[in-house]
Amino acid sequence: MTGTRPVPPTAVRGVPASGVRLQGVDVARALALLGMMAAHIGGIAEQLDWADPTSWSAVAHGRPSTLFAVLAGVSIGLTSGRTDPPGPPLIGRIRARLAIRAVVVVVIGFGLIALDTPVYVILPTYGALFLLVVPVLRLRPVPLLVIAAVCAVLSPVAALFVAPAYAGAGMVGVQLGLVYPVVTFLAYVLVGLAVARAGLEARSRQVVLLASGALVAATAYVVGSVLAPLPDDAALAFPGVPYAGEASTPGQALAQLFLSPRDHSSSVVDVAGTAGVAVAVIALCTLVFDGRGRTAERVAYPLAAVGSMPLTIYSGHLVVIALLPGYPESAEAWGWFALGSVVFAMLWRRFLGRGPLERVVGALASLVPVR
Repeated sequence: MTGTRPVPPTAVRGVPASGVRLQGVDVARALALLGMMAAHIGGIAEQLDWADPTSWSAVAHGRPSTLFAVLAGVSIGLTSGRTDPPGPPLIGRIRARLAIRAVVVVVIGFGLIALDTPVYVILPTYGALFLLVVPVLRLRPVPLLVIAAVCAVLSPVAALFVAPAYAGAGMVGVQLGLVYPVVTFLAYVLVGLAVARAGLEARSRQVVLLASGALVAATAYVVGSVLAPLPDDAALAFPGVPYAGEASTPGQALAQLFLSPRDHSSSVVDVAGTAGVAVAVIALCTLVFDGRGRTAERVAYPLAAVGSMPLTIYSGHLVVIALLPGYPESAEAWGWFALGSVVFAMLWRRFLGRGPLERVVGALASLVPVR
């Protein structure tokens, strides 16, 4: 049963209480997973044009992976004390567990890359981000957001300097730090951690997060669209890399570097806009599904089941892609993958509980005692 009552930061014998499970967070995570599937196999539009409804499916470019990363920060925060992380020596054990999870996620990511599917695998970057947030687990929301802002400003510059190192790199190479730039995605994880530290249980906080996330996203995209409209050949841009267009002036190139509204551009506008969308989605899901009683729980259950085992569902859909005789790419293919994910997750959670890969990662992390 979910609820909005405050959760004590620590439990008996000094073990941090994870509190009630926030079903809205699981629903948001499911939306991120299904959105990434759409980007991989859904045959979605290349460029988003709000004036053209047929292009609206392009919203799945960039935003689901961003939501996934922000939710990583939220999950880290929820499992490390929520609004009140513990001090030494307990925080050291929590950090050790997080480091173990990071290594396992990286290993799984390399395994998925070895399947040689035409999909950019986020897990190696995901695991590296776990390690990078280990030192800042006890920071409060404001310092976390300040560091995230610094990462957002450095994001396009870092991407610009890193890109030449990947010249001629194959499919494996570009997945490691280029398509999902570490500096850029660290900003997202820090925002998620700040959200968890600020508190997601209170209804008033959910409303504030929803409004602030929507405001930040809208402001960022308006500023970017006005000051750095996409060049005509924006479709030639590579994910994670700034792109100014062939005929751009130095001023236009500088605007595209920092203010481009293009998805996966690593610009400040891209980072702020997609992070704002992610925070708004998480807040909306918790507002709608947490503390709303049995009916809301039943409605949320199919998606919440998917979101409760993200590593399993993400890895599973790539394994299925690798096993198929041809690469699926259509709205119908996405529908079957989504349906299969929901049915599998519901049955597994109903009869076996925690997802299979989540059990493995949890068992390895539990080798570090928290008592």
